[in-house]
Amino acid sequence: MKVVSPERERARTEATAMMLMEAHALREQFVPFAAERDIKDVAAAYRVQDAYWRRQMARDNTQAGGFKIGLTTKKMQEMCGIDSPVAGYVPANRIYSSGVVIEARRHTHLGLEFEIAVKLARDFPFRPYPYTQQELGQAVAAVAPGVELVDDRHCDYATLEALSLIADNSWNEGIVLGTWQDPPKDLGAVEGVVTIDGAELGRGFGRDALGHPYVPLTWLANFRAGTERPLKKGDVVMTGSLVRTNFPTQRCTYHYDLAGLGTVDVEVRF
Repeated sequence: MKVVSPERERARTEATAMMLMEAHALREQFVPFAAERDIKDVAAAYRVQDAYWRRQMARDNTQAGGFKIGLTTKKMQEMCGIDSPVAGYVPANRIYSSGVVIEARRHTHLGLEFEIAVKLARDFPFRPYPYTQQELGQAVAAVAPGVELVDDRHCDYATLEALSLIADNSWNEGIVLGTWQDPPKDLGAVEGVVTIDGAELGRGFGRDALGHPYVPLTWLANFRAGTERPLKKGDVVMTGSLVRTNFPTQRCTYHYDLAGLGTVDVEVRF
């Protein structure tokens, strides 16, 4: 088996990150690239994501405001043809409040996802044994309805695979948050309902996210604990969309009501 030196691996990772920066700048269609770029496993895909994210941070003079978790519900896994969760960084300068106007023309192919957001009250640094769901639940300072902005760059979903998606920061383009609230006793039972210009678009429950939103949250905490950027106090984490991604085609307004936990309104203009 051919062994690649660490220096060559880093160079290849940085070259792929630069390719992603250029592809976004040129608004090129998303075409899976993992095989072509010799990204062979999840660890390699996240190394590319980190390199890509560092370039984004430097360009936009921002930092991580938290993380998104994607593909935590069967609806989203079936849509993307991927059966495991993925994660990505959320830039601090793209965390918006309800009522924001999003300009679709600033994106290649804008999509919106409707989720439960959580805010953490403590750090989760590396330790030699995993964090438990109970620990994560106790560390949730507040919850809120959240809308994730994604850009799939007109991906053909029949070709989509997880490694390329991960490397491309799992398509995150920012989030829109409602008002923070105390966590309810049963977050899994909370129902979210989405309307577009007054017509119902879809609905789902907190339990649709792998059984409970704290399940993917625990997965993320344990994954990030082994990286240079573990979860920290104040991080916002999006736990996965309760309905399928919606791609607006004309000016419209979304209203997302998370029962007992508030609402989020997002206007999209073209």
